[in-house]
Amino acid sequence: MAKEKLEEIPEIDLILGVNEKSKIVEYVEELSRIKQNTLVQVSDVAKQEEFVEFGTVTYTEKTRAVIKVQDGCNQFCSYCIIPYARGRIRSRRPEWVMKEITEIAQKGIKEVVLTGIHLASYGKDFTENTVLDISHDLKYEMDKREFLLIDLLEEIQKVEGIERIRLGSLEPTLMTEEFVKRLSKLSKICDQFHLSLQSGYNETLKRMNRKYTTEEFEKGVELLRTAYPKVHLTTDVIVGFPGETEEEFQKTYEFLERIKFYKMHIFKYSPRNGTVAAKMPNQIDGNIKEERSDKLMALSDKNEAEYQKQYIGKQVEVLLEDREKEYIKGHTKNYMVVKVKTQEELENTIQKVTITGIEGLELVGSLADD
Repeated sequence: MAKEKLEEIPEIDLILGVNEKSKIVEYVEELSRIKQNTLVQVSDVAKQEEFVEFGTVTYTEKTRAVIKVQDGCNQFCSYCIIPYARGRIRSRRPEWVMKEITEIAQKGIKEVVLTGIHLASYGKDFTENTVLDISHDLKYEMDKREFLLIDLLEEIQKVEGIERIRLGSLEPTLMTEEFVKRLSKLSKICDQFHLSLQSGYNETLKRMNRKYTTEEFEKGVELLRTAYPKVHLTTDVIVGFPGETEEEFQKTYEFLERIKFYKMHIFKYSPRNGTVAAKMPNQIDGNIKEERSDKLMALSDKNEAEYQKQYIGKQVEVLLEDREKEYIKGHTKNYMVVKVKTQEELENTIQKVTITGIEGLELVGSLADD
């Protein structure tokens, strides 16, 4: 976006692209030395052909590492600027990922979260000439075998010390029988998946240039729920997309009501200059977007409350993360927030907790041995 908005913000003294953010101190020092009007340092990310290493890990407290393994997107959804601003898909080489995850495990961090602009496309840019050195005795020659996201996950499963592997937002088309079958064999995979839907009506999905139907989406959900009985599913939905009639919205509402996501992230459509959707006819009035958003948010809250109630009296495993007064908070494997009242120093440990109640959007429990 720094590159895209450059001409709109000429008064800015320093503009850095995402690949330069890890060197912000050096650039600010350089700017102060030259004392000229403007220093612009924005690499053209959209033209990069390979994944660029630039500080891809961020830490959440002391228990979780977020690792970006993929960049760019080839989907060209009609509402999205990302393929133009971020370029085509680029996968981080698995040997770099594995080296970093091994180092993370050695630091005592128990959970890793894999993210990307279009995570489901990981590995699809590796060519027949790519040789990937994953471990000391394991090489994948690309003319003999693909190396995709599921292959990377199977390698991460082997890393000692890592106890949970969580996935970022996923494309629904990834959920094939083969993928889910292999995934379900990995004990460290968290049974929490974010499948980006955007609309529950096929004609709207076509205008969005999404590459699936609601029937295909629902099939993926069924596969996951069969493999993971306690699976926690979340999604994204756009309301007020150009041409979305009241009937189309109602079909989306009914679809979401049937699927029963644990939580839905609702977005009111906002035009992005340079996208196909920004030029579409029948743009939706803002008040209508607001009404539709409110309806879906109410449905999301209802689903979340119902989902949480079923855990009262049940025992769950919680990765305890940080203290808040007399409580320690953490997350279950399927990413529900649980707080436990205890004075014990249990941060960065996985404990069995019996759920005793709900406070706000958080589950409350006691250590199973209490």
